[in-house]
Amino acid sequence: MSLVHRLGLPAAAVIVLLLTACSQPQSAAPKTLTTVGVYKVMPQPYTVTETLPGRTRAYMSSDVRPQVDGIIQKRLFTEGADVAAGDVLYQIDPARYEAAVSQAKAQLQQAQAAVKSAAPLARRYQHLAAIDAISKQDRDNAVAQLAQDRADVANARANLQTARINLGYTRIKAPISGRIGASAVTPGALVTANQTNALTTINQLDPIYIDIQQSVSQYLTLKHAVATGALETDKNNAAPVTVSPEGSDTTLKGKLEFSGAEVAPDTGAVMLRAIVPNPDHTLLPGMYVRATLTQGIDVKSILVPQQGVQRDAAGRPTALVVGADGKVARHKLKIASATDDNRWRVTAGLATGDRVLVQGTDKVNVGDKVKAVPVTIDADGHVHDLTPAGDSAHVQSPAA
Repeated sequence: MSLVHRLGLPAAAVIVLLLTACSQPQSAAPKTLTTVGVYKVMPQPYTVTETLPGRTRAYMSSDVRPQVDGIIQKRLFTEGADVAAGDVLYQIDPARYEAAVSQAKAQLQQAQAAVKSAAPLARRYQHLAAIDAISKQDRDNAVAQLAQDRADVANARANLQTARINLGYTRIKAPISGRIGASAVTPGALVTANQTNALTTINQLDPIYIDIQQSVSQYLTLKHAVATGALETDKNNAAPVTVSPEGSDTTLKGKLEFSGAEVAPDTGAVMLRAIVPNPDHTLLPGMYVRATLTQGIDVKSILVPQQGVQRDAAGRPTALVVGADGKVARHKLKIASATDDNRWRVTAGLATGDRVLVQGTDKVNVGDKVKAVPVTIDADGHVHDLTPAGDSAHVQSPAA
């Protein structure tokens, strides 16, 4: 006998019970949440800087040219070496200039001898004219001859001085101190006074100028920073500046002059000039550099790791943020600038306490519920997971 008959249940009731049991929904397995790394946004002080491109220019530059004609006998310097003002660079054959000095000396001696002869004669004629022994005309002629001979002495002395100066010019000297360049002539070359082509060039490298070209808007921003006190200047209207050569970590400190700002007529850009001490000659004329100015301190700056910022189809910056409900939302950002430690300075779109995704952004979509794991950022912009004790921490480098 079947179980249904034993229980005495009608067949219809049995069918209902079986259908009810089959219609009971089975409990679904719990869905696993995607684990993502988040960086909690907290305001912090940040020194705001402005980096401008520039190019070095020698503080002083002098082309060396001869002042007398002649044949170069010697070159007395090493190309590329440092020279001091007054150092002899070239020797021109001095023979004819030494002869000119000797000739001028002889002419001076001749004029002085004429004065020695004319002076006593003039005195005697004055005495004789006083007693009417000679005519006054003879006396006047003697006095005039003495004056002429004395003028000849002065002229001969000037000619001697000129001859000595020209002799001195045969030793071509450095007009300024600095780094000397290549020589354009060799011994045996004929040079002429004030010729067009320079024999060599000397550049003074310490200090050195930095010419900084910027747009009008950048210049006005800097002027506003000066006017508001965000960018401090000294009594000469100069602001401190840090200069680094392109592709180098070397830094030198100097001052940026605002008083000499000029507008280039061909480009419309504003040209500023910085002056930087350069004792080791790290900077050379013509080098491209970066000039960094401090514009103030943002005491409540929002800094976000570069890994946490993406770009939408239009190129606008965005960030994925995990809300209090654990769901992912996309925030549009406004970015001021990048920092030296691989972070973005955000001025709009994020608030204190927001949790920005920096790991696992490619595993989730907007609206997904996730498991947020806090991470930390080191000084180089690397992301470090906060893992339990005994586990190895994963390090992620900043995005390129």
